[in-house]
Amino acid sequence: MSKAEKSDEPGLAARRGASRLLTAVLSARRPLDEAFAAEIAQGVLGAAAPQDRAFARAIAATALRRLGEIDHVIARFMEHPLPRRAGPTQSILRAAAAEILFLGVKPHAAVDMAVETASHDPEARHFKSLVNALLRRLAREGAGILSGLDAERLDIPEWLWASWTRSYGEETARAIIRAQFTEPPLDLSLKHEEETALWAGRLGARVLPTGTLRLASGGRIEALPGFAEGAWWVQDAAAALPARLLGDITGREVLDLCAAPGGKTLWLAAHGADVTALDRSKPRLARLKQNLARLGLSARIVAADAGAYAPGRNFDFILLDAPCSATGTARRHPDVPHLKTPADRDRLTTLQARLLAHAAGLLAPGGTLVYCTCSLEPEEGKGRVNAFLATHEGCIRQPVTPDEIGGLVELVTPEGDLRTLPSHLPEFGGLDGFFAARLRRHG
Repeated sequence: MSKAEKSDEPGLAARRGASRLLTAVLSARRPLDEAFAAEIAQGVLGAAAPQDRAFARAIAATALRRLGEIDHVIARFMEHPLPRRAGPTQSILRAAAAEILFLGVKPHAAVDMAVETASHDPEARHFKSLVNALLRRLAREGAGILSGLDAERLDIPEWLWASWTRSYGEETARAIIRAQFTEPPLDLSLKHEEETALWAGRLGARVLPTGTLRLASGGRIEALPGFAEGAWWVQDAAAALPARLLGDITGREVLDLCAAPGGKTLWLAAHGADVTALDRSKPRLARLKQNLARLGLSARIVAADAGAYAPGRNFDFILLDAPCSATGTARRHPDVPHLKTPADRDRLTTLQARLLAHAAGLLAPGGTLVYCTCSLEPEEGKGRVNAFLATHEGCIRQPVTPDEIGGLVELVTPEGDLRTLPSHLPEFGGLDGFFAARLRRHG
């Protein structure tokens, strides 16, 4: 399909794009951001207006966030499952249901566009009548069905429900899931924190207790005041916290392992550290280099495997943002619950153990190592650190104190680790889920 492909029907490209995004995530198991970029590069969104591209992503993201409810309602109106030859019909139905049930689109517009979308596909066109009839019934009766559903249970995979209720209790698990139902705000970290009031005023942003600037999401990031000047970078408030736990790193060497795309590297460099930023992904490091250039910051960039890096010397400060299941980022990446499995988590814990042990071997006596993940799974957080400490007597936990993270006592665990949840700071719009532990090697 050519990038120049166009449709004469207003809004059709957005609907076709949304259904293709859902198929890419739920059938081809591609991350939403990757699928979205591909549709812009060479798919139906290539020639679409910016607002149509944004709407396509909003439809797909909403459908992923509320997939359990949507599928439940659709199933109420289907006598038999769709056959394989139906192609993307299920994605077309899911996208239209998201519009009608959750996005406030006028039902007749959503139904008409869904039928038109089906007519453009060689397989789905044979199911246009079903699409039309089912969605018209859904528009009449769907809201009533929704009102009687347990949304939190339906909209999260069973393994995550079990993990979160076991780890945090049912009430908190439900709050975590509800926090993922809406598009998250936009968070910015400042290059010069002394300019917080200045940029909060220029951007119309709220200042979180941690110092992050928070704006309502929407619009082009590049068009915001301060982007071209390199005054800030995009970084969730929770993701900005682990680097702070290293303490005063002004003029000190810091090794940032698994650094790309580089939000923590930027924070360290902005605070005067001599940073070595290491990652195995050259494309992601290229993005880090671009951000460093835009902000007028510098770091030593190394493309290497963090589990095999052998610089021939030790570091006083190491930050390890380990690869993880990323379940704490589901509000920003609603595809994550549908793409990750317990097997992924278990495979990643093995990798985390290897990386953490190797990082500890690069730590100088008396040095500080911060281990963090954007996962809500205890196996990738507290459990991983406890297992490490049980076999590495030369390292101890150095507890985090609330004054290091804006006085937010609720973000510190009984063990002294940092643990943010999507349900934290609800009055500000929540946080990504992050875990961080600070470890020190005996001198």
